[in-house]
Order: sequence, then C-alpha cells, then structure tokens
Amino acid sequence: MNKNYKKINKSTTNYAEELLKVLPWEAKEVPAEIPHGDMPGDKIEIDDSHVQKANTIFSVLAKEIAEKIKTNPYQRTVISVCGGSGVGKSEIASVLGWFLNQAGIGTYILSGDNYPHRIPMYNDAERLHIFRESAVRGMVDAGDYTDERFAEIRKWQQEDTDADKAHAEGKEWFMSYLAGGREGLSGYLGTPNETDFDEVSTIISAFKDGAADLWLRRMGRDASSLWYDEVDFSDKQVLIIEWTHGNSDFLKGVDIPVLLNSTPAETLAHRRARNRDGKTDSAFTTMVLEIEQAKLHSQAHKAKIICAKNGELISFDEYTERMKDQF
Repeated sequence: MNKNYKKINKSTTNYAEELLKVLPWEAKEVPAEIPHGDMPGDKIEIDDSHVQKANTIFSVLAKEIAEKIKTNPYQRTVISVCGGSGVGKSEIASVLGWFLNQAGIGTYILSGDNYPHRIPMYNDAERLHIFRESAVRGMVDAGDYTDERFAEIRKWQQEDTDADKAHAEGKEWFMSYLAGGREGLSGYLGTPNETDFDEVSTIISAFKDGAADLWLRRMGRDASSLWYDEVDFSDKQVLIIEWTHGNSDFLKGVDIPVLLNSTPAETLAHRRARNRDGKTDSAFTTMVLEIEQAKLHSQAHKAKIICAKNGELISFDEYTERMKDQF
C-alpha cells in the first residue's frame, strides 16, 4: 500500500476534510477476503482490473463524498455502483468499501438484489410469462394471429427459442410477437412491478437521518430463504448500494451514482465469462440484457462518475459518443 495512505483521525468530527487529506494514495494490493455486499451466498472474485478501476474511481469519489458529508447533519452519504450484468459492480463496490473502511470511514455495502418481490426462480418465470403473454397479445392487436401461426410459436416456446429473431425470416408476422413481448417485458424489468424500490428508498432515508440500527432484507434462492437482519449503523458514514438499478428514477436519495459502463455486447461477454446461468446465450436472456442496458443508458445523465470498461473515467459527453451506435 502507498505510504501516503493513512487512517482518518476518528476523534475529529469533520470527516470531510480529513478524508481529503488521505489523498493522493493508491492501494496496490487488496486482501483476498474483504467485506462485500449482503446478498446471501454471493461470492466475489477480485482481480487487478477491479482494484485498478476502484483506485481510479476513488480519486474522484473521495472528493464527492467529502462534499456530500458536509451537507448531512450526521455526516453520512449514499453511493450507488450500477451497471450492466457482470460488469464488476460487486467487486468494485467491495474494494471501494474496503478503501473507505481502511481510511476510518465506516462503510456498509448493500446489495439491491435482495429487494425483488420474487426469489430468482419465480422472478425469471414471471419475466418469461409477461413476455409471452404480451407477445401473443401483440400479435392479436396487429391482426397477425392465427391458429396455425400460434402452433408454430407454441413449438418455439416449448423449445425456449420463441424470443429468437431468426424465426422472423420469411415470417414477417412474427415481428409483432417480438415487439409485443419486448414492450411488455420493458414495462416490468427494473420497475416497481419487479422490485421494491420504496423499501430501499426508505432505508436510504433512514440512514441519512442518522438511524443507528436498520432491519435489512436477505433473499436467497428458494422460497424459505427470505428474512431480515438488524444491522448496526452507529459507526457508518457511507452506504454503498451495488445494484443494476442503482441509478433508477424509482430509487430516491442516492447522492453519488457511479456508472460502470459497458456496451450490450460487452455485457453479454461478461455474463458468458462468468457462466452465471445455464441460458446465458439464449435469445430471451439477450433481450433482457438489451432492455436493461437501454434503461441504464436513459439514466446515465444522472451519474456523477462514469468509468469505462478500460478503467478510464469519462464525461457524459464522451459516454454519449461511445454509445451512440449501440441503441
């Protein structure tokens, strides 16, 4: 670790000024085991690229934190680390949290993935149901529905290929199925229909109002794995939320949104590398990623910090230029 790095004097009440004195610094090494988001069973693997990006982000983030802490009577602030699936949110949020805790700034990392209304298997099923229901309705509304055509679609549904654009070759009527399904899915993904944004916003508000203890939700992967833990926040000044939807218009109270940018193609490549689920390459998964990416793009103007895939910090104008042909 850089010799310029030092812990903040906990006896001071002015964390903002003390935090800035920590700079300039750089952490060359991060321990293999550090605190991470509170999603049950979540495992992270931090590599050099995550540490490098976290260092670059922290050089700007520390100043943002200092300014925000000044405006809060409890010297608290809330950061979100957002971006597409597999872009490194969990890892980079963990490293940023470790940096801050090492500096004497108490930090807690909250995973937004604890707050969907349904456990993963049920949420995946709901996504698919909404897509198919909306897709068939789209065909009816477009005047494209016939029993013969639905027989083809039902076969594709049974094969889990009914979101594949390739089926439209020579069958233009199929485009109304895809368009209807995409529209219905877009109305669900990343909305209050899928996720309890109000609960997360309430946590943020309570934290910034000086709450010493908070009950936080835990969601596993089966129907019996949903519970709450009471967490001591009496020594915390920073709450980091790592979440795809951390910059959503439905989420209230985030002070410093940090966007980890990636193109749709890069996001899919990240998922393939992680082998996160058994249907990474499916047409339906690709559609979900495309919709999520489009929503991230529409919210990007609110980000205080944008970090490109290569680890470079870029302005919103530079981000717009890089993404202009992606949507």
